[in-house]
Amino acid sequence: MTILFQPLHLLASTTETADSSLVLAAVLLSLVVVYFASKLGGELSNRIGLPPVLGELVGGVVVGVSALHLLVFGGDVEASNSLIMQFLTMQGGLSPLSANSVFHAQSEVISVLAELGVIILLFEIGLESNLKDLLSVGLQATVVAFVGVVVPFAAGTAGLMIIFGVSAVPAIFAGAALTATSIGITSRVLSELGRLNSKEGQIILGAAVIDDVLGIIVLAVVASLAKDGAVDVGKVIYLIFSAAGFLVGAIALGNFFNKSFVGVVNILKTRGELILPAFIFAFLMAYFAASIQLEAILGSFAAGLVLEETEKRKELQQQIIPVADILVPIFFVTVGAKTDLSVLNPAIPSNREGLIMAIFLVAVAILGKIVTGFSVFGQEKINRLAIGVGMIPRGEVGLVFLGIGSSVGVLTKPLEAAIIVMVIVTTFLAPPFLRIVFPDSEEATVSSTAENS
Repeated sequence: MTILFQPLHLLASTTETADSSLVLAAVLLSLVVVYFASKLGGELSNRIGLPPVLGELVGGVVVGVSALHLLVFGGDVEASNSLIMQFLTMQGGLSPLSANSVFHAQSEVISVLAELGVIILLFEIGLESNLKDLLSVGLQATVVAFVGVVVPFAAGTAGLMIIFGVSAVPAIFAGAALTATSIGITSRVLSELGRLNSKEGQIILGAAVIDDVLGIIVLAVVASLAKDGAVDVGKVIYLIFSAAGFLVGAIALGNFFNKSFVGVVNILKTRGELILPAFIFAFLMAYFAASIQLEAILGSFAAGLVLEETEKRKELQQQIIPVADILVPIFFVTVGAKTDLSVLNPAIPSNREGLIMAIFLVAVAILGKIVTGFSVFGQEKINRLAIGVGMIPRGEVGLVFLGIGSSVGVLTKPLEAAIIVMVIVTTFLAPPFLRIVFPDSEEATVSSTAENS
């Protein structure tokens, strides 16, 4: 530990171990920025009656690539673009090559911590959800998910081809980016509003999970089309069966795993006897999901649903809160920090075509999800508009589509900019819109708090 307090110029000129210390120093400064932005943004957002998660996203934008350049991530970006790395370079006398090496390692560490954050978030959401309630709205959630994939995909692809003359493959890729819903952002807002276990919340949550699975399948199809000009039917069939098998298997697991888990926990007597076995299970489920080409967050969510059925649920919920408070803000702040608002500047000629396309994509992205709420059947007194609004945010899921589209070279710069704008707008509009369509959210939050206490 004492190595952290050595002068930085000594660290810069010593061995590989010292380089690791510089990475650690950069990570620690990045976390200071993350937590400051998260807390300040969340508090300000809460004081004006908006969900704190919106403040965390905005805080990330302020400290990120769009404004202060404190939290900047690697890739094509150089270390000189990061104020943190400029400070470390000045203090330690780093060469440009060494600075870039430290910068990219720091970026990887923060990105991994952000991924852990969203895995923990979905595990926590699973613990707060009720499996029986989720299954009771399974059919409605499935319909909502399918409508939420088909409508924006078809409208986006056709509109880009007919109105803007975009060729088929790029248009299909952009249409695919409109399909998925960011379950992380939506579930966090629903939890903050105390509506996670409402009928609307359960439909949104179930549909978002199915949406994620469908989105992965759509992504596999369009990626194959972009790379080879043809769809790998075998891969698509594999994804469909593996996704269905995983979700059904995870639900079935709860029927016999609950008693075993409680039995093991009761045997353990040392510190962490409950939360560590729970994390072992959650991370194993996340690993299994990732290993069959699904999202790791689906595995951690399924783990939460399984453990929600145990008698240790409330105790585990209380123990996971401090862990979530440490890791989850990293995810939301980094989403904001990676958001480049320069694509919204119409003064840059290359942005103008993209902004025009973006207006169209944003309209399709919002309307294409709002209509999903009106596909709910057999429910008389239900807030259909809230269901549609809850499906709006694309968040990190849309950026995944964008990243793969860029990597295979099928997207033009204007179309890339349009997708980025669509992701930004849908991500930032959803939290305040959910507060508006759930006007009684204050009472629901109080009621939810009373039930959990």
